[in-house]
Amino acid sequence: MVLKLAGPPLSMLGFSQFRGSWSSGVLLDRKMLKLLLFTTAAFINEFGIAAGAEVSAASSNDLSEQAAAEYLKKLNKEFGEKANLATNAEWDYGSNITPETLEKKLNVSAEIAKWKKNKWVETIKYPWKTYKDENIKRQFKFATILGMAALPEDKFKRLDEVTSKMESIYSTAKICDFHNKSNCNLSLEPEITEILRKSRDPEELKHIWVEWHKASGGKCKKLFEEYVQISNEGAKLNNMTDLAELWNFDFESDAFEKDILELWSQVKPLYLQMHAYMRKKLWDKYGENVLSRTGPIPAHLMGNMWAQTWSNLFDFTAPYPGLESLDVTDELIKQNYTALKMFKVAENFFTSLNLSAMPPLFWERSIIEKPEGKELVCHASAWDFYNGEDFRIKMCTRVEMEDLLTIHHEMGHIQYFLQYKDQPYLYKEGANSGFHEAVGDVIFLSAATTKHLQRLGLLKGQNSNDDKQELNSLFQRALDKVSFLPFGLLMDLYRWNIFKGKTLPATYNRDWWLLREKYQGVEPPVDRTEQDFDPAAKYHIVASVPYVRYFVSFIIQFQFHRSLCIEAGEFDPNNPSSKPLHECSIYQSAKAGNLLGNMLKLGSSKPWPDAMEVLTGQRKMDGTALLQFFQPLHDWLKEQNEKTGEKIGWEPSKRNFGQQQQPATTPAGASS
Repeated sequence: MVLKLAGPPLSMLGFSQFRGSWSSGVLLDRKMLKLLLFTTAAFINEFGIAAGAEVSAASSNDLSEQAAAEYLKKLNKEFGEKANLATNAEWDYGSNITPETLEKKLNVSAEIAKWKKNKWVETIKYPWKTYKDENIKRQFKFATILGMAALPEDKFKRLDEVTSKMESIYSTAKICDFHNKSNCNLSLEPEITEILRKSRDPEELKHIWVEWHKASGGKCKKLFEEYVQISNEGAKLNNMTDLAELWNFDFESDAFEKDILELWSQVKPLYLQMHAYMRKKLWDKYGENVLSRTGPIPAHLMGNMWAQTWSNLFDFTAPYPGLESLDVTDELIKQNYTALKMFKVAENFFTSLNLSAMPPLFWERSIIEKPEGKELVCHASAWDFYNGEDFRIKMCTRVEMEDLLTIHHEMGHIQYFLQYKDQPYLYKEGANSGFHEAVGDVIFLSAATTKHLQRLGLLKGQNSNDDKQELNSLFQRALDKVSFLPFGLLMDLYRWNIFKGKTLPATYNRDWWLLREKYQGVEPPVDRTEQDFDPAAKYHIVASVPYVRYFVSFIIQFQFHRSLCIEAGEFDPNNPSSKPLHECSIYQSAKAGNLLGNMLKLGSSKPWPDAMEVLTGQRKMDGTALLQFFQPLHDWLKEQNEKTGEKIGWEPSKRNFGQQQQPATTPAGASS
């Protein structure tokens, strides 16, 4: 069964939509896809309503196509109003975690759930499949989906409580400092993240890694088991086998898992070369007592809590380390950049493309710096409040290059919101969830170019035609983009296995590390047991946010980028070496901006292949643009790894991952 999850997908809370990036600690895309969808049959089973009886009882009412169109207008308006209430409650809680804001959020959630049940009964009266207008039929298809509200009230409330508790554990977790054990107030953002970024002491990094996983994930296992149980009950009510099937409807493919594994097989050779090169650099720095030259890389050494992005290791892994660093953090500080100035620079990029400026309420209501004296979900996220005026970003901004680029990403989400703000509520969503992330990152790709950073005056004295400098720049991007690919894939492979019953609580931790070893080629710094629950040390796990959209976005953003660069006259596919794709910036190209805007305005009003075709001329996802973007680096990595005799792939880890671990029979990183 294929169903478009759209409109936007309604969260457990009700309707709120916010988006976030993938790269920092809690980089939340959306809590909204906590959503479980429920069909007519599910509603009938739960509430004893016979659809036929409903239609019969309503036979005196006007159910014509014209009447249905009028009904949709009213429904979209009401949905928008409820979505605004829900999003405000979610914002209030996420920006000030207190018992009071939690109670308000839960009350709003329950209230909206009741409203949705009543509205659903009205909506299913319409024989929408018999209508001729495809637009009306598409809106009804989305409107006749009931979310978590279809659960019995007690289970709906309990599921919201469970996920909120896990989020609270994660967001308020603190650990003790390695050098000063009496200081036990280190939060993930910004203190722990800063240590992981700067420290080169493997013992300190191990301490940080172990203590964070203990303080966050280790406390969530029982709650997560309950979350899985209730979530799968919801899936069965929807006449689906499990939550994995529901999550993947967003991509409108019965073979979605197969499709993304094929995408991974396309880009995997590049990742394996990156992995081998980085392992050698780490081995040179730390020695054989810290890591093996042929095994998985210990996860705590990668400059990021989840080893999902390696950009913080650029200083000692760059192809040409003698050149000035491309990290412009020091220059941002030197030039007295503030969080506000960084946001204004990002806004200028969008207006240079003939796209929209941020509206007044954005500047008035966004949170762009961590407030004093409040516990909050301190991640980068973009929010749509569904009234056509209120769009916000919540971010604990640091004056550094990574956050400057993350702001461009988040503002990409806001731009998407702005472009489709005049669509009916049911179409106020990306063409698929990967599209939203790709739009944020396609701007990131241009903003991070040497050319653009020089234009901003943040890189000085560099020759933009210097091949060594450009290879360093491309390598730095790969530390973000290529390193992330397997993590973006395995996060949901892991949860799909849980939802399908292939991974049981007795092996939650073991199976997590088997996947991380298989795809990422990393291992924990210490032995693990099933008393640990390391997956929940990642926000998207505890917040029930599907993650494969990030993997998809990392593929299609390069397809988008290539098309926009062609439109801007910055890339010639018939002569790719004349203006390499990785050097392209679309800044100040109204033609590229107009092409992008044409796709953004569609929202989810068309199936995603239609939207992709508007922008790229293609109807399928593929990894060729990504490989083309990184081709010069790929060639260089192969040459370097051959010179030093590196193993491509990795031998099985010698660490214990959890209970009942079976010995590997083939190298985990084999390139088959």
